[in-house]
Amino acid sequence: MAGDAGDTPDTAGDDGAGTRAEEGWEMSARVLVGSCSWTDPSLVASGRFYPKGVSSAEARLRYYASQFPIVEVDATYYAPPSARNSALWVERTPNAFVFDVKAFGLLTTHQATTERLPSGLRGALPPDLAQKRRLAAADVGEPFLDLVWELHRTALAPLAEAGKLGAVLFQFPPWFHASEANRDYLRSIPGRLPGMAAAVEFRGGGWMEPDAAAATLALLERAGLAYVCVDEPQVPRTSTPPVVAATAPLAYVRLHGRNADTWSITRGAASDRFKYLYGDEELEEWVPHVSELARQAATVHVLFNNNFEDWGMRNARRMAQLLGTETGPAQAELDLG
Repeated sequence: MAGDAGDTPDTAGDDGAGTRAEEGWEMSARVLVGSCSWTDPSLVASGRFYPKGVSSAEARLRYYASQFPIVEVDATYYAPPSARNSALWVERTPNAFVFDVKAFGLLTTHQATTERLPSGLRGALPPDLAQKRRLAAADVGEPFLDLVWELHRTALAPLAEAGKLGAVLFQFPPWFHASEANRDYLRSIPGRLPGMAAAVEFRGGGWMEPDAAAATLALLERAGLAYVCVDEPQVPRTSTPPVVAATAPLAYVRLHGRNADTWSITRGAASDRFKYLYGDEELEEWVPHVSELARQAATVHVLFNNNFEDWGMRNARRMAQLLGTETGPAQAELDLG
């Protein structure tokens, strides 16, 4: 199932592709295109996506779900998911709507802000750790992390039971290197989330370097983990090449923009880091690759993480048009300039 590790968007033909339907390409999978956020402050402040009067959390999600068939939840990286939110998301979206949910940072070796932990988890910390502003996975130990895994299973259950949970996304940082211990950790993920699909994105770490990519994809395929194909700036040590591959029934693509100048920024708004608006030629590079993924997998998720203002939404609508797949209102009126 895994694709050719050398098959990247850089090698795609650049002959002015039209829409997928116009090209006559066939895709057997269900292809869903959307954004990695629906509440980013810069999006709301721009005033260009939500109509006047759509200002509550409920109204925004209902409106977003009328425009796109899928969204990725980024907030759960900063604070663990909650069953209450999952139940509300189920209630506020159409039956076929899909949520991909980012795993909490402690599960991907990132640090977490202590005050954003739910009270039950904070209460399980030793007093000395509870006083710390930030925590690392190495600080809290395995018993505490087991509680975090359990929280994910219970909190995401309403989405899973409603058929609205696409995948739990594990975005690993550059310091998550291709070691045997980390390979074992990847293998453990499906058993910790029974009945839930999981997807893995690497940010460097050596996993997708030319001499390691084939072994990495084989590992993910054997474990039943979806490989996340990426479009991002190519910055040494913190980026992953745009390899196109499917390692599970779900194929996953995340487009972060190509702004190398802001890729490594760690301060300020997250949306500033992904301030990049794709042009048609850049989106067209991905059309044949998504089509190939759709021949290898049962479902393809294409998510835009260039969340500055409404740029991700604009690019998602245009990509859906190019692919000839599910979309919201007519996109020909969008100005991508």
